[in-house]
Amino acid sequence: MMNNNTFQGARLLILDFGSQYTQLIARRVRELNVYCEIHPFNHLPEDIDSFAAVILSGSPYSVRSAEALHPDLSAIKGKKPLLAVCYGAQYLAHFGGGEVAPSNIREYGRAHLSYINPTNDPLFEGISQGSQVWMSHSDTIKQLPERGICLASTADVANAAYRIEGEDTYAIQFHPEVSHSVDGTKLLSNFLFKIAHITPNWTPDNFVEMTVANLKEQVGNEKVILGLSGGVDSTVAAVLLHKAIGNQLHCIFVNNGLLRKNEFANVLKQYEGMGLNVKGVDASERFLTALAGKTDPEEKRKTIGRVFIEVFDDEAHKITDAKWLGQGTIYPDVIESLSVKGPSATIKSHHNVGGLPDYMKLKVVEPLRMLFKDEVRRVGRTLGIDPELLGRHPFPGPGLAIRILGDITPEKVAVLQEVDAIFIDALKEEKLYDKVWQAGAILLPINSVGVMGDERTYEKVVALRAVESVDGMTADWVDLPYKFLQKVSNTIINKVKGVNRVVYDISSKPPATIEWE
Repeated sequence: MMNNNTFQGARLLILDFGSQYTQLIARRVRELNVYCEIHPFNHLPEDIDSFAAVILSGSPYSVRSAEALHPDLSAIKGKKPLLAVCYGAQYLAHFGGGEVAPSNIREYGRAHLSYINPTNDPLFEGISQGSQVWMSHSDTIKQLPERGICLASTADVANAAYRIEGEDTYAIQFHPEVSHSVDGTKLLSNFLFKIAHITPNWTPDNFVEMTVANLKEQVGNEKVILGLSGGVDSTVAAVLLHKAIGNQLHCIFVNNGLLRKNEFANVLKQYEGMGLNVKGVDASERFLTALAGKTDPEEKRKTIGRVFIEVFDDEAHKITDAKWLGQGTIYPDVIESLSVKGPSATIKSHHNVGGLPDYMKLKVVEPLRMLFKDEVRRVGRTLGIDPELLGRHPFPGPGLAIRILGDITPEKVAVLQEVDAIFIDALKEEKLYDKVWQAGAILLPINSVGVMGDERTYEKVVALRAVESVDGMTADWVDLPYKFLQKVSNTIINKVKGVNRVVYDISSKPPATIEWE
């Protein structure tokens, strides 16, 4: 595991109070080439002195409730540049001699700065009156804390931003990290560079250099085994490890029988030209046998996970003296497994964080655990990985198993592979693939009546799904052209035996998930 001391440049600490936007703050900060880490408010890092500045996130909790979350700010407030966002701003006010009360109206959505303090405070440098901001709170700051100076207001929120006199402590009631706050990135950059005086030196090149050196030290002369999936994360992890330790890396690509059409052969061919030491293992029969008759989504995921570990373990035993297991774990996986209230709710259970059985006796190396998805792609470009591979849509670990609702049979997999291939190939053909974050087809456990020629049919329904997203945390359905959907639907029904109806999923995340299971 990459330790916190790996990156030697200026670092920002984000204390998480459970806001859905916390990751977004981190991504915005990193886009400004500043390294940052998210830690739960109740688990401060031991090396807090090594962080140049701190941001407090928002929270679903109220500072007025008995459940208010109390951070220990004794080593931070007044000692380091501090930006408190939403809950953070209310916390500093409420427990600093000010007053927080319920809003007369729920302050949610777009608002405009009607007042900016004319003293030219650096936080609002280059931001004009009338700038649009995004509010999301039901409490409001009625009275500023001791030594509080108002910096900005909106029509409904008198104290939209303030600072504490005599400290580099700033607080805002709106969310600069969301795109609806038009000058949000400008405000964050003002805080990072004009107030905290951080040097922006977090770049893909910098990351590669740092990580390769770190991996060499961590692994030494020992062997590493890595499970490749064909996806972006595991591929970039493999290339980084290969750059650090060369042929000490042994990659295994397992066919679980739930991959896309021809994917096993195609991906192996792709890896051939990359100099990686890859072994392909076709275990499709083993997986499909284990899944027979299982309909519960969680049970299917767990079965796939168990069989994968068994197959992987069998192959790992053939590599003598392997000491390490390489994983493509990325930062959102890490954050999802560590939240402010213990582990967050299990939305999906196939994350590869800490899921190793004791009997494997392998140490874990995770070269990407500090990166977001878009950063992984940028690092991949720096490493010279094929753009086609880097541009691949995310594909779930359990593969088509979670796109077949109900029990899984080889026949259903074959049907869905054909449908999926038609959909994905059509997206590529019409130059729509790169405009979509993730796309796929779902085989539904229902039959519907159809007419083909003069015959009545009673066959399967498939749903097509295409979403746009940045990191999968939220997603909107893509407004694909009707003509395109019509053409794809006709092709599927004409070419795939057993399907007589195609529907298009127009739900967003939340409340729906990207996958159906």
